[in-house]
Amino acid sequence: MADEGNDKQGAPKHLDRPDPAGYFKGESMTRRTVLSIGVQAVGGAAVAAVALPAVGFAVAPLFEEQSEPWQSVGPTTDFSPDTYRAVVITAVEGIGETGKTTAYIRQGNPEITNTPEAKEKGYPPESADEYIAISTRCAHVGCPVRFVEASRNFICPCHGGVYGFVGERIGGPPVRPLDRFQTRVTNGQVELGPRFSVTNNLDPVRARDPGEFTGGIWNYLYPPRPSVPPPP
Repeated sequence: MADEGNDKQGAPKHLDRPDPAGYFKGESMTRRTVLSIGVQAVGGAAVAAVALPAVGFAVAPLFEEQSEPWQSVGPTTDFSPDTYRAVVITAVEGIGETGKTTAYIRQGNPEITNTPEAKEKGYPPESADEYIAISTRCAHVGCPVRFVEASRNFICPCHGGVYGFVGERIGGPPVRPLDRFQTRVTNGQVELGPRFSVTNNLDPVRARDPGEFTGGIWNYLYPPRPSVPPPP
């Protein structure tokens, strides 16, 4: 008795189906397949037209070069090597008072980095011809720190971060020392330039955001944004 799944000649019934309309022998793609591919291509183009501008809008700021012009903060006679003086600078231009921040500045003091403790930690030497500008943005979450003259430390009121006289981390949750600003002297005026971060040895690196480590393998785990200016 013949198998019900086969025709009289023994061929499977699914191979004996009629050819689609317009089919010719040797055809590799049917009209339905062409239409399906066309619809998918149109849909993909529509998704790309909507998604690519959004992605570009989100990613573009990472590659946009940051404008951090040099700005004068006062004559050299305003700053001493023994303490810091607070100055107000413009961190972001074009947004008024919201774009202003505070920096602490002092004259370089060679005696500070000549101590056994400083040499043991590998701090770079300071010169009386340079000026040190410390950022007030805490390296924990970015709260503004304040220099306390009595203790000669920088204190963060938000979460108890404590930094030493040169901005090194002493205690609390901050992950690195305080950031600094590049400095120079022009016609007797101290000028501040781009911000940069430092390692635990106070070696300069490209600026990082609060909460990001610096130095060693951390430079690869927390890479800087491409738009960040190079360190001094």
